[in-house]
Parts: sequence; C-alpha cells; structure tokens
Amino acid sequence: MKLALAIGLTIASSMSLAGENKIYNVNGSEYEGYWAKVSDDAPLVVIVHDWDGLTDYEMKRASMLNEMGYNVFAVDMFGKDIRPEEVDHRRALTGDLYKDREKMRALMQGGLDYAYSLAGKKGKTVVMGYCFGGAVTLEAARAGMVVDGFATFHGGLQTPEGQNYQAAKAPILVLHGTADSSVTMDHFAGLAKELEEQKAKHEMITYSGAPHAFTVFGSDRYREDADKKSWQRFSEFLATNTQ
Repeated sequence: MKLALAIGLTIASSMSLAGENKIYNVNGSEYEGYWAKVSDDAPLVVIVHDWDGLTDYEMKRASMLNEMGYNVFAVDMFGKDIRPEEVDHRRALTGDLYKDREKMRALMQGGLDYAYSLAGKKGKTVVMGYCFGGAVTLEAARAGMVVDGFATFHGGLQTPEGQNYQAAKAPILVLHGTADSSVTMDHFAGLAKELEEQKAKHEMITYSGAPHAFTVFGSDRYREDADKKSWQRFSEFLATNTQ
C-alpha cells in the first residue's frame, strides 16, 4: 500500500500540496485527475498511477515536480471515485485494461488531451508512470503518442503479442530494481533487446537490491538509495527532453 510518508527523502517531507482535483470525460465516463500548476510557460509532466489508483503518492510526486518547475497532471485510469483498497479489486481493474489495450490507450490519450487543455497549449511534455502506470507509459510509447519522453519506474515491461515500438516517437527511460521478483531481469533484458532491434531510442538502468515498488515512501519495499538515484536520473531526463 502507498503511504504518503517521505522516509529518507527530505524534499518530500517539507512540501505542501498545491494542486486540485479535476473531473474530465473520456468516451462518456467521468474520471478524476490531479492538476498542479506552476506557470503558463512551464513544461508538462503527466503521471500515471499504480494499481491502487490516484492517491497521495502521485500528489507528493507532483509537488516535487512543481518545485523543479514543471506543471503536472496525474491521470485517472479507473474512473471517478474508484480508488481500490482491496488487492482483488486492484487486480480486476488493471486486468480489464491489460485485456483491453484500446481502452487503455484511449484513457491515456484522453488524460493527455485534458492535460493540454489545462495547460492551454501542447508544450514540452513527458509521461511517467509507476508499476501499472509504467506499463501504461510503455503502451503510450508503442501507440506513438506525441510527447517528448516516456519514463517508467519499476513498471511492467512485457510487450503484448502483436505490438512493437516502431511507432515510438520519443526517448524511453526505464528505471528498474534488480531484486524485482514481479517484473524480472529476464523481462528487462527482453525489452532491451526489443528496443535495440526496433531502433527505439532508450536508456535502461537497474538498481541493486531494489525490489518491486522501491520508490514507495513508507513501505517495506522502499529503498532510499535507489529512489534518490532514479529520481536524479529522471530529473536529468526531464531537463534534457523539455528544453
């Protein structure tokens, strides 16, 4: 479970949340995202949540990104008021989207379009995701969504049958724990081979001793060293791709 505790990460413990919830519509259904703005001219980061839905965790990360000078929109992949607490419910919600990739893409594109409407323009944009959100981020890359970068933290890495990265239009950053038993190093190596063969621009980094969900503050899986190092590399990736 995600807890909004900034253990070992001073910047997260001292910040205030200044964003607001935003209800938007995708294909006739309501979704509730989170918008945190710093200025009209700031680049945009779009966050995709983990399998427990949009929580305080994404809001904390949004606040961290605000302090770095980025506008942030956290999309909602499940629906307004759907914030699953039980594992079975989380598994069912994510499983439905894994089975229906067109719906997954439509929700991602809908959230992205709404973020642009809030920002008032299509400026420099990077999509990032955690765990399930990382898998959605890679789906967006394979779909050829027009942004300036994709980044995944301990995300799902397997490519569905019949898909590839030939349409990917921006660099991909994969940040992964070597001790992840859910998304294995075999998956990591398979993706690396696939991206290289398809000439998709990418960088992939692993962190020793880091299990699945190593960035989740306050959990028994949190690894401060891997969290700080991956966030630093992501910060550099943002700066490079949103200039």
